[in-house]
Parts: sequence; structure tokens; C-alpha cells
Amino acid sequence: MSEADILIDDLRPGEIEAAVALWEACGLTRPWNDPRADARLALAGSTSTVLAHRRDGELIATAMVGADGHRAWVYYLAVSPALKRSGLGAAMMRAAEAWAQARGMPKLQLMVRADNAAVVAFYKAIGYGVEPVTVLSRRF
Repeated sequence: MSEADILIDDLRPGEIEAAVALWEACGLTRPWNDPRADARLALAGSTSTVLAHRRDGELIATAMVGADGHRAWVYYLAVSPALKRSGLGAAMMRAAEAWAQARGMPKLQLMVRADNAAVVAFYKAIGYGVEPVTVLSRRF
């Protein structure tokens, strides 16, 4: 199946549990983040959504996208573990890029945990570069 044949649209609110299960299967969740709240916020926002791909009615890929007015971000890129290396991750990223470009964003960014070399290699293989930045945060 080519990228052109892959239908990607917005996650439906009733699919949040399926999305969280997929994110957990892919090792994307952390105890200090509530993935259900993340999904609800993304779906409720005017500048964010969760892109979704289904096969035979089953949610098999997601990418949460948002725009802050200066750049777009992607989170929770997930592909069913049984379909890794199928090209679906790259297709989801191209959909995230199209979403960002449609909103006038000049740049798409994402964060990868420093110890996840395999994922960094994936993003490099599809044209992403490592930026010389340090991410700081404060939890509330």
C-alpha cells in the first residue's frame, strides 16, 4: 500500500481508549502524563488534533499535532507494533507535515527521549535533523 492509499483523518472522541492502548503498546506513555487528558485536550483545541489511521475498523496509527503560532509539534506518533517498518510511521509524519503546512506553520518539531536511538534513526531516515537545543520544563 502506498502513502497515497492510506486514509488518515482525526481521531474520534470514542477512540481515545484505543489510542491510549496503542500508545501504551508502543511505550509512549509515562506515569506523570495523563494520555487521556492529552488526547481530550488535543481534540478539543482549535489548533490541535490527533491524526488517526484505521485498518478494518481498528486504530493502528496516530500522531498528535498542534500549532503554537510559530511552529507545529508532533507527539504520540504510534504505529501498531505488528506494523513497524511498514512505512506507516513515515506516512503519519507526512500527514502531520501536511496538517502543519495547511495552517501556515514553517516548521514541524518533535521531542525524542535522548536514550531512544532507534527512534532518532527513524526520524533522521525520513529527513529530520537534530536541533542544538535543550528542552526545559516545569510541571504543574
